[in-house]
Amino acid sequence: MGSDATAGGTAFGACPVEAVDVHAFEVPTDGPDGTEQDGTLEWDSTTVVLVRVHAGGRTGLGYTYGDVSVASFVRSKLAPVVVGGDVFSPPALWQRMGARIRNAGRPGAGAMALSAVDVALWDLKARLLGLPLVRLLPAHHDRVPVYGSGGFTNYSTDRLTGQLAAWVEQGIGRVKLKTSREPERDPQRLTAVRGAIGTEPELFTDANGALGRKEALYWARRFHEEWDVRWFEEPVASADLEGLRLLRDRGPERLDIAAGEYAFTPQDFVNLVDGPAVDCLQADVTRCGGITGVLEVAGLSAAQHLDLSAHCAPAVSAHAFCAVRRLRHLEYFHDHVRVEQLLFDGTLPPVGGALRPDTGRPGLGLDVKWADAEPYRVQGTRPS
Repeated sequence: MGSDATAGGTAFGACPVEAVDVHAFEVPTDGPDGTEQDGTLEWDSTTVVLVRVHAGGRTGLGYTYGDVSVASFVRSKLAPVVVGGDVFSPPALWQRMGARIRNAGRPGAGAMALSAVDVALWDLKARLLGLPLVRLLPAHHDRVPVYGSGGFTNYSTDRLTGQLAAWVEQGIGRVKLKTSREPERDPQRLTAVRGAIGTEPELFTDANGALGRKEALYWARRFHEEWDVRWFEEPVASADLEGLRLLRDRGPERLDIAAGEYAFTPQDFVNLVDGPAVDCLQADVTRCGGITGVLEVAGLSAAQHLDLSAHCAPAVSAHAFCAVRRLRHLEYFHDHVRVEQLLFDGTLPPVGGALRPDTGRPGLGLDVKWADAEPYRVQGTRPS
């Protein structure tokens, strides 16, 4: 198709990015006394950094979950690189942004900033072409299975069991709780959860790196033998590759060891699959380089014969991970579901235990609810 051909009323020729604007919103948690806990962290809010990219009379949006400083990173380092670039070539701009932040720091905040911009570019490209994002990507699937995720360590037993049982009642056949902050409490918590959800749903646990290697191996065996746990996420710190390999090699055969949510660069994922250190790889589209980053990780997982699971950000992940051949599932995380429903029109409810992208709306299918978001603003200015 030549450069004069059109789709959705927009020519396929170069379309320069005209402007980038950045916003940040801090949404309090709804946990006990305003806090939530996992094995290694306590928090009282979730911060969303929202990026909008403008070209050809349309606007694309992307976002990440991180510190408000990520917004400043986008403005100072990435916006100048993207403006003037061709919105129809997100991977080329992705590479240019990566080069720009080499000295400023690619892992962590840099990768989160890059991810948000990359998602916005893909969203804008799809909108300009009049396509839902899933149709623009090399999709292998039309839906992404989910598992309910929450079960924070400071929840009461009633709230813990009620939350996980509610997901099962909605048709979600996999649920996860946080563990290992106070390991001695976990048997009671797991017994209560298994009693509430029954024997059929799959039960997952997440230690968030709270345990030592042998301690984690002990709990891996107990989790599986006593409560039929099938997924043990970050039993040790994700940087402890030898510890992850120990758990993978010596743990129960039907208990998958998972990590990858804190992988920011391609090499981070290579390190996890070298060995390998996990049974199932995880990737977060808002941390690993956006849509372009997910496509790279998807190729690596397929080449290594490992499934890939999406970490959180369901409104974006529902599109992005349809393009993952070795797709396992998506973490339908309580905090992100709350925040995305607050900030955006067009979020997707699970149907039959999966999220199916809305093919009747262009791009991600999201629109910002500015009036609802405004009370939570901590950076940027509401568009006029």
